[in-house]
Amino acid sequence: MFIKTDHLMAVNLLEGYTAKMIHTDQLSVMHVSVKAGYPLPEHQHPHEQITNIVEGQFEMTVNGETKICQAGDVVVIPGNTPHSGKAITDCKIIDVFNPPREDYRKLG
Repeated sequence: MFIKTDHLMAVNLLEGYTAKMIHTDQLSVMHVSVKAGYPLPEHQHPHEQITNIVEGQFEMTVNGETKICQAGDVVVIPGNTPHSGKAITDCKIIDVFNPPREDYRKLG
């Protein structure tokens, strides 16, 4: 299957965060656009998450450790691990989740 992300519907995840999502039987992949200054409140979920910073700078806290991530950085977040963040600049991020995010599948 071939997918053009510009043909996917953008979904508002929370204020300042929009995503275009692809779901398979095993994964969810989200192309996320984040506006500068918007926080990602601390949360956790059972899904393993891999966050790829494509553009911009994003401050990420995982299990109490904080780093400023930029293009080319990857953050691996085990399931059930508290994490949060804040966009320092406008950002493009690709998040991959295993198992798929059924809660996000319902959004679009």
